Amino acid sequence: MDQTLQIAICLAIPFLGTALGSAMVFFMKDKINPKVQKLLLGFAAGVMMAASIWSLLIPSMDMSVEQGKIEWLPAAIGFLLGIGFLLLLDTIIPHLHINNKKPEGIKAKLKNETMLVLAVTLHNIPEGMAAGVVVAAAVTGGAGMTIMSALSLAIGIALQNFPEGAIISMPLEAEGKSKGKAFLDGVLSGVVEPIAGIITILLTSLVTPILPYLLAFAAGAMIYVIVDELIPEAQEGEHSNIGTIGLAIGFALMMVLDIALG
Repeated sequence: MDQTLQIAICLAIPFLGTALGSAMVFFMKDKINPKVQKLLLGFAAGVMMAASIWSLLIPSMDMSVEQGKIEWLPAAIGFLLGIGFLLLLDTIIPHLHINNKKPEGIKAKLKNETMLVLAVTLHNIPEGMAAGVVVAAAVTGGAGMTIMSALSLAIGIALQNFPEGAIISMPLEAEGKSKGKAFLDGVLSGVVEPIAGIITILLTSLVTPILPYLLAFAAGAMIYVIVDELIPEAQEGEHSNIGTIGLAIGFALMMVLDIALG
């Protein structure tokens, strides 16, 4: 298969997960059951956590060794910069988390549904970066990364994007939007992923030595989303153990997927 087509597929799969999840607004009535929502949020957190370790941080350290760098240094620096980057975006971009009434970020006169979409878009950025940087690493052949490694990460991100798409489109319908508009907003929240992936690939193709830093940067950004948003939302209120079960399932599935395909 042509390499360009392989790259396009790896970047498109996560977006497809969001689109298919958003389409659930046409097949499900009312809001998602709170228990199911906790399970899905935990699952998404587990997938992202495993991907951050096996697909990003470990390859970052392996690549550092290949380049003659201190094994842990680029991973540590990139990880902290990724956390800081998402912290900055979280502080600047006005957004509203599910089940919350108080918006975060800079005050802006935006509708609640718009800020809900911005919240999902915000944590789709690191996922797009993760897909892009792993594809770039696979193209350069660093740390034994292959297109299959990138494909396994893309599938993992798509798996956790599916419930996220449903979780964003259904509340939008509950807010009064039509099913079509709720679906479209859910889809648009995922568009940032292939865009972030393409930008990351372009950057890494120019400066290959920074790949270990970018891998860890994407990991840090994803961990920020997990700790700041997904886990708190999955653990809020009653039946928090359901979110924990979802996290365990997602983590185990992504770990197996990465090792089996990577």
